[in-house]
Order: sequence, then C-alpha cells, then structure tokens
Amino acid sequence: MSRIDETKEFIPVRIAVLTVSDTRSLDQDRSGDVLVERIKEAGHILADRMIVRDERAEIAAHLRMWSETPHIDVVISTGGTGLTGRDVTVEAHRDVYEKEIDAFGTVFTMISMQKIGTSAVQSRATGGVANGTYMFALPGSPGACKDAWDEILKWQLDYRHRPCNFVEIMPRLEEHKRRK
Repeated sequence: MSRIDETKEFIPVRIAVLTVSDTRSLDQDRSGDVLVERIKEAGHILADRMIVRDERAEIAAHLRMWSETPHIDVVISTGGTGLTGRDVTVEAHRDVYEKEIDAFGTVFTMISMQKIGTSAVQSRATGGVANGTYMFALPGSPGACKDAWDEILKWQLDYRHRPCNFVEIMPRLEEHKRRK
C-alpha cells in the first residue's frame, strides 16, 4: 500500500497547466482552476498556465515548447480527451511523447468507474514523457481533474510517496541522451 515517508523532505515540482478549449477564457476555466488550486495546496510551483484552441498542431507545439523549458517538470492538460471530432488532445500528446505511461489511463479509468460507472469508457486520459518532462492529458471536467489529482498525481508527484513515485526518477528520464 502507498504511504508518505515523513523522514524525507518534500521536493516541489514545477507544473504547467494547459487548458484545451475553443470557448473558455481564464476566468471561465474551472478545470484549470481546480488543478492550479491543488498544485499550490500540495506545495508545488505553478510554472505557467495557458489556454489553447482544440487544434492538434497548436496543442503539440505548446507541449513541445514546455517540454524544452528547463523550469517546467510536468505539464497537465485538461480538455479534449473525449470522442468527438474536435477532441484531439490525446493525439497531440502522443505526437510529442517519447514514452507513454500506459498505466496512467488505466488507473484513471478504474478511479472514474467508481465515480461515474461505465461512462468512464468515454475518457481517453493519457500520460507520457518527453524531454524529461512528464505530461498528462485529463478530461475537461472539474470532477475528472479532482479525481486525477487527488487519486494519482498528488501521490506520484510527491517525492516522499512510497514505495515509488515519479519525482525520484526525474533525474534519470534523459539518461539515454548522455554521452557514453
């Protein structure tokens, strides 16, 4: 079972939030607000926040830019993970990933099943890594963002979480790029 090792020091992570929407502005972005609130409450640093249109190339460009930015460790996007024609966030994420974190979507679906039943099959939440930066695509609902943060990301982005977490392996995400 997971636990927090209080003998270890908390390490804040620098997180950027990307909302994907054709219609929302920052003052209407409830899902982004949920993520920002939880990021700050956990003691992490909000490194950046933007809203982009539901355009695959635009989303991928922002993900690439942030993955190449040294002061960003994690990107969390919200919106565009559904099944409609305009839902292209997952494809944009996969255009950028070097490695996909397959179990992220599976665990998210398991958590969603407990909350919304079989409607959970309509989400395509995903996670991956690019340029040493973790990236997660969450649905656009505040409830889904709460579930993903409270049940998965809060723990995996806490260095003290045991038996393991994403933070402790951050220094090794780009070890394949080092000269031998």
